[in-house]
Amino acid sequence: MRSTLLGIAATANVAAKLDTARARAMLGRRIPVPAICAALLAITISTPALAGAADNYPPPRNGCVNTANFDTWLPGLRKDALAAGIRPETVSAVLDGVTPDMSILKSDRGQSFFQQTFLDFQAKLATPNRASSGAAKIRARKATFDAVEKEFGVPPEVITGFWALESDFGAGMGKKSILRALVTLAFDCRRSEMFRDQVLYAMKIIDRGDLQPDEMIGSWAGELGQTQFLPVHYYNHAIDYDKDGRRDLIRSEPDIIASTASFIRSLDWKPGEPWLQEVRLPDSLPWDKAGLDIKQPRAEWSKLGVTYPDGRKLPADATPISLLLPMGRLGPAFIAYANFDVYLKWNQSLNYGITAAYLATRIAGAPVMGRGNGQPVGLDMAGLKELQTILSKRGYKVGEPDGKLGAGTRMASREAQKKAGLPADGYPTPELLDAVRAGR
Repeated sequence: MRSTLLGIAATANVAAKLDTARARAMLGRRIPVPAICAALLAITISTPALAGAADNYPPPRNGCVNTANFDTWLPGLRKDALAAGIRPETVSAVLDGVTPDMSILKSDRGQSFFQQTFLDFQAKLATPNRASSGAAKIRARKATFDAVEKEFGVPPEVITGFWALESDFGAGMGKKSILRALVTLAFDCRRSEMFRDQVLYAMKIIDRGDLQPDEMIGSWAGELGQTQFLPVHYYNHAIDYDKDGRRDLIRSEPDIIASTASFIRSLDWKPGEPWLQEVRLPDSLPWDKAGLDIKQPRAEWSKLGVTYPDGRKLPADATPISLLLPMGRLGPAFIAYANFDVYLKWNQSLNYGITAAYLATRIAGAPVMGRGNGQPVGLDMAGLKELQTILSKRGYKVGEPDGKLGAGTRMASREAQKKAGLPADGYPTPELLDAVRAGR
């Protein structure tokens, strides 16, 4: 995916989308979609060689070393493809003469884009140009967007927000051979089972007549089209909306719009409901109530003094929402609705999810967000790794100490802040690191 700034966005998108937890949530599983798509999804792969239980994918084997010989390994993949019912000519077109691309493995193991702060991350991605381009795309394709929203219940702004971040509306889909990338990742020891299945789905896309092998050009991680679908999602959710006989997410904007809406709806999008709104916070807020794992009625947040940026009160109703503080109590603040969960199913990174959701609100006309109530100071990669290591030794579930600020680290930080008598907003700071170093 991409070069220069386009490459930054794409690397971010691919990195988190391919985390095993997301793979467990989606790969090889039939995901509910609107009844209107039932006929299309009836052709979902169902042979034992392809369907597989998604929960059986092992976690990434970080740090593993490849010891197998590629030429010895490849015949097994060929055998699996033929056993899955893929046409021999397709198997030959994909696998004859293929060699591993070691630059793919370097990209897969060297992802660092998500170590930026939220403010830095969103400034690079949720740009004014992308907001205006999204609005222009909606105007240019109004009839299609109107029809798709009526069918799937997904607003145009949500679709164009993802479309802008994933490829800048097709300007940066990537330049790698998808098939070679997938075969390389299937051979690699880190996530071989997951990508083996992706190779087979890519072959199924060819068998179905949607794309030819030489058209399958995209990101280093094997994603296809202008909204960057993994082959399993392309196969299960791509729609021939322009009725030209194939599902083309590389060139056909009607197909792209409808297919993206179908996939979003399959992730449990709730039509007619919001997804994210910026808010302002009082200094006296009980900070330990912030976090995606905590939901309270809007009325409760209103009582606590949470308001819209212009000072208006939140509705005093029972709608469940979470308070998101991507950079702690001193940074920007948002309330997240049930539909925000879809963003984290699309991409597990909280920074990406909030950025994509915020960009959708900007395309819809929301003002530029504020920067918070102060100057939040977080930890660099080394400091965060040290904090994760200490917290892990104390029994907190932070996962692998990798210097990345994920959900586990945020929740563990919140509990450690409580214990140390610090404001428990879940944002790791030098102050928290000093406290845990001192045994507090």
